[in-house]
Amino acid sequence: MVDDGCNTKIPFAIMTSDDTNAADHQAFGVKLLLWNEPSQVKILKQEKVACLADNDARLALDPNDKYKIQTKPHGHGDVHSLLYSSGLLEQWKSEGRKWVLFFQDTNGLLFNAIPSALGVSATKGYNVNSLAVPRKAKEAIGGITKLTHVDGRTMVINVEYNQLDPLLRATGHPDGDANCETGYSPYPGNINQLILELGPYIEELKKTHGAISEFVNPKYTDSTKTAFKSSTRLECMMQDYPKTLPPSARVGFTVMDTWLAYAPVKNNPEDAAKVPKGNPYHSATSGEMAIYRANGLILRKAGAQIADPVVDTFNGQEVEVWPRITWSPRWGLTFKDVKEKVRGNSSISQRSTFVINGRNIFLEDLSLDGTLIVNSVDEAEVKVTGRVQNKGWNIQHVDYKDTSEKEEIRIRGFKFEKVEQLEVNYTEPGKHSLSA
Repeated sequence: MVDDGCNTKIPFAIMTSDDTNAADHQAFGVKLLLWNEPSQVKILKQEKVACLADNDARLALDPNDKYKIQTKPHGHGDVHSLLYSSGLLEQWKSEGRKWVLFFQDTNGLLFNAIPSALGVSATKGYNVNSLAVPRKAKEAIGGITKLTHVDGRTMVINVEYNQLDPLLRATGHPDGDANCETGYSPYPGNINQLILELGPYIEELKKTHGAISEFVNPKYTDSTKTAFKSSTRLECMMQDYPKTLPPSARVGFTVMDTWLAYAPVKNNPEDAAKVPKGNPYHSATSGEMAIYRANGLILRKAGAQIADPVVDTFNGQEVEVWPRITWSPRWGLTFKDVKEKVRGNSSISQRSTFVINGRNIFLEDLSLDGTLIVNSVDEAEVKVTGRVQNKGWNIQHVDYKDTSEKEEIRIRGFKFEKVEQLEVNYTEPGKHSLSA
């Protein structure tokens, strides 16, 4: 991260398992060579645990080798013990770090929310801050709750959606998980992104060594709950970390609008197409379109005129297609950054694609109808103004079954036909102007 001329390299730790470790090493190894900062990224591998075959907890055997026990990853809660045993936390503290962000890599919108959530943590003095979004009652996402013990102890913690309704009904709430006057559940949806204060986190892990409470979550073949669909195992979740904390710990949450902060990619095209209309698809298609929507809305709030989206269908998923607007973090890490760089009366049509790659690029009375790519070095100041019109990039539909396309294109459901564009590169310091 670069801020006010100070170049700060943020360390990055990735937790893998035996299922993902080789592929992650290969993918990140290439990127790190290009990045030229291999010491900035650490990969921590969790071990697998034995699987259970039935309600009597018999060990599940490998179907291909009856003398081998079947194993699966222990869950993302292992990240705490791995960070403790690796020594990374102490290293980060010695470097002057104050906060640790935990995120899952399926949510591309996360980083829109992090700066303000970090500000909440600092302002409120939170040891633990869970990011959340408004949640409809009975929606399949855990709810952030405040639990009170009979002896008066309290805990702010995530409760999984399948446990929340029965818990409420059993504790004096006859309607269970119901929407309130806002139209949403009083219990916001946990999106599994955590900000922990580093100092107290280290002190707590010295006591627990990062151990997190375990649970079993078998998937049964039918309502009799006598047979598993597949083997299960003991697992743990990183968001259960507050369960080990003393009552004096300051645990809170920050709620962000869904359009700004939450669009996970976890369903393949076939499963996404089966999602009832009106519910989120959580696919590669919807995840990418959500980024364009968020960027368009941010620019609108900053004063630009962004055309309304059109509705299109990709692999059975009906989504809004906004102008394809992207920018590098150097240009706009916070809304304040964006607001300062949008001036006058700028407009972008729905069919447009706009890529902003540079720190000091200012939009001033720009009218874009087509594709514009602006690249600049940090020492350059570029004013983008006037009317830019060309044939642009067309969106072409791609069937996920079309094996002639790469997998990343098939799950996305579309590709760009780059018919015409204006690309400008500013490689020299100083003031520049793009006036079409």
